[in-house]
Parts: sequence; structure tokens; C-alpha cells
Amino acid sequence: MGEFIGSVWWMIVSLGVLVTFHEFGHYWVARRCGVKVLRFSVGFGRPLWMRRNRNGTEFAIAAIPLGGYVKMLDEREVEVHPAERGLAFNHKTVWQRIAIVAAGPLANLILCVALLWAMFVLGKQDYSATIGRTTGMAQAAGLQAGDRVLSVDARSVVTASQAAMALTTAAMDRHDAKVEVRDAQDEVRTRTLPLSQLPAGFDERWVSSLAGLTWQFHLQPAMVEQVVPDSAAQGVLLPGDLIVAVDGERIDAADQVSPAIQALGKRGGPGMVEVLRGGERLALEITPRQGKDGRGQPTWQVGVGFPQSSAPAYDTTLQYGPLAAIPAALRETARAATDSLGMMRRIVTGNASLQNVSGPVTIARVANQTAQRGLDWFLWFLAVLSLSLCIINLLPIPILDGGHLLYYLIELVKGSPLSERAMATGQYIGLAMLAGLMGLAFYNDILGLVPR
Repeated sequence: MGEFIGSVWWMIVSLGVLVTFHEFGHYWVARRCGVKVLRFSVGFGRPLWMRRNRNGTEFAIAAIPLGGYVKMLDEREVEVHPAERGLAFNHKTVWQRIAIVAAGPLANLILCVALLWAMFVLGKQDYSATIGRTTGMAQAAGLQAGDRVLSVDARSVVTASQAAMALTTAAMDRHDAKVEVRDAQDEVRTRTLPLSQLPAGFDERWVSSLAGLTWQFHLQPAMVEQVVPDSAAQGVLLPGDLIVAVDGERIDAADQVSPAIQALGKRGGPGMVEVLRGGERLALEITPRQGKDGRGQPTWQVGVGFPQSSAPAYDTTLQYGPLAAIPAALRETARAATDSLGMMRRIVTGNASLQNVSGPVTIARVANQTAQRGLDWFLWFLAVLSLSLCIINLLPIPILDGGHLLYYLIELVKGSPLSERAMATGQYIGLAMLAGLMGLAFYNDILGLVPR
């Protein structure tokens, strides 16, 4: 319940901030163009709070916090007194109407840059693009533990998430990725990861794993936290022991211990477990015993437990001074916009799964998760969401800002506004398209809540 309340709260905060900036963009430019604004509302439905300024604009916070709007004086919606016709939106030039409509998405774009600037000045903690272990495809390509990824297909990367996104993009496009790394000997080398060989219908969320890459931050040291009483490990292993080998097989992380124990149990008889204890490397004899796992299935056990850390410590920080953070924020905005537009293109062409379309449930969950990780991560989330609102609102779908801009561009070409009937038809089409998109988003949200 705590997670649910936190998710709802941070979604309201996030949408409240982003919608306020979006609508303020419309409002500010409308006032500069001499349009009378009747209401500035954050949220839909019944107003919970309202104030009126000296220009007659009502500022409201409404009950349903999933959007907002700016209502302007417009003869197509309300009866306008002859003395106020010059203040009506529909009496403004087409270029003024374009500026007013485009101002909302532009405000979200500016906010994205500002949030990323603040994030970089504060310093965003993250995980470096260092490889912890390789198997299969990655191992065959020559990638090794300790390699630090510098670029993927000539696109520079610093963090593991940037590298994973670049690899995912290459995999969706079905081409092999050129991965530039700095190895343990400080040599820069280029490896070719044959992502085109991934099977059809692969899960796009796990491209790195499917390619045989495990990032270093995913590897938890095999440090014994507890020894189960009356187990095979009692009297042999101690809390604080770091397991470095099992039956001659090297152990680099806790997730390798169980498979090694299963192999030892199947072989039968005792085996040697090598540990680091108090600065010494010890070889200790142990014999696994057969028990049952959490699902009641037979398994070989020695009776040790490892720390269940919720998140490993960050190993890198992206931080710049106030001036250097400006171009860094612009570059990150361009990178995020390229990724978002590329994903939309791939969804349309069928190269990417429709599961990449997310809705308010996912937004709420990610808002809560990033808020818990710290201000730096929450600023990043707000920036990405603000950019997404900018891009989505510019789609040429009637009812969205992009649809209105399409109407005005047609008006510029033909020299006169579209007919009321044509615009009404467009609105119905837009509503249907938006309803379909929202339905898909909700479906994916619900699917994401179902355990797999």
C-alpha cells in the first residue's frame, strides 16, 4: 500500500509540474498576442481551488490530475461581445495561432533542458559501462570482464544504461554493433557484437543479457552473510568469508555459487571451496546436501546466505559546472529526442514491439522509483517525461497540439481556414486514435503488473 500511495503521489507531482509548464507556455504567448484567456486549469473536472486575476482569467486546480488546459476566448466556443472580438483566438493571424499552439510543447522542451542542467550541476550518480562477465555471443566477439565500453556504433557512452540503449537500438534494427572498449591493459579495442543473429521475437528489454553481457554493477560479491545451523557449511564457512572458487571453478559473483554447488553435488563426494578470510586464501572441504528450493524442487545446498542488497553502490557521477552543464544538457536532450523519435519510427515500421508504449501506471511506478533513488534521478525522470510530452503533443493527430498545427499549415497553403465540418471530422478521428493509443498503453501497463 505504501508503494501504491507513493506512486500516485509522485505521479501527481510530476504531471502537475509538467502540465503547469506546458499550459503556461500557451498562456504566456496567448497574452503576448493579445488573446483573452478565460481559464488556466491544471487538471480536469470540478475545480478544487480557483482564483481570478485582474484580467479576468480564472486559475484553477481541478480534481482529475491527468492533464490541464488553457481556455481562450473563441467565437467557435462561446458568444463574444463585439467589443472583445479583437481579443478572440480565432481572430488572430495564422502565425499568431501557430505560435500560441506551439508554445506548449516548446515550454516542455525548455523545461527538459533546464531539468537536465540542474541534474548535471547537482551530479547524477549512475553505473559505469564496465563489463562484469561475458558469455555466448559477447565472449565469442572478444569482449571480456573488465572492459569499459566507450562507444557503440560511434555513439559515445558513459553509463551502462546508455550502452544498453545503444545496443538495443542496434538489435531492433537487426544489425551488428561496433563496440569500442578500453580493456584491463588500458588498450582501446573495437569488437563486433553480432546482434543481427539474435532470434526473431527477442525480448527488447534484455538485449544485453541475450548478447551475453553482464554489467559489473549487477555482480554482487559472494560474501557470506549467514551460515544456516546444522548445514553442510556450519563449522566450515564463516560470515564474512568471500568465496572465490568452488571445486576449482572461479567465482566472481554470488550468482555463480549456486550453479557451482549444483555441479559439485551432481559429481558426488566432497569438494574444495576457496575463500578469502582475514587476508588469507583458504581451501576448505565441503560436501553439499540435497534439499528443496523455495518451489519445493530438489536442489543441492551447503547452507549459506548472501546479502540481499536492493541496489549496488553507484560507481560513477555525471557532473558539470554551471556553464559546462548547458551544452551537456543540450546534448542529452538531443540524445533523448533521437532515441524517442527512433523508437516511435521503429514501432510504426514493426521493428520494435508495441509493448514499448506505456501509460499512467508505468509513469506512476517509475516516478516513485526515481524519487526514492534521489533528487538527481527524479530530475532525470521529469526531464525525460517533459520531452515525451513535447514530442507526443507535436504528433499530427487532431485534438493534440500537432493536429492544430497541421490545420494551420493547411490554412497557410490553401489561403483560408479549414471548414468547421472538416475540423470536426478531424477531431473525431483524433479522439479515436487517442483512445486507441491510450487503450494500448493501459493494456501494456496491466500486462506489466502480471508476474511472468
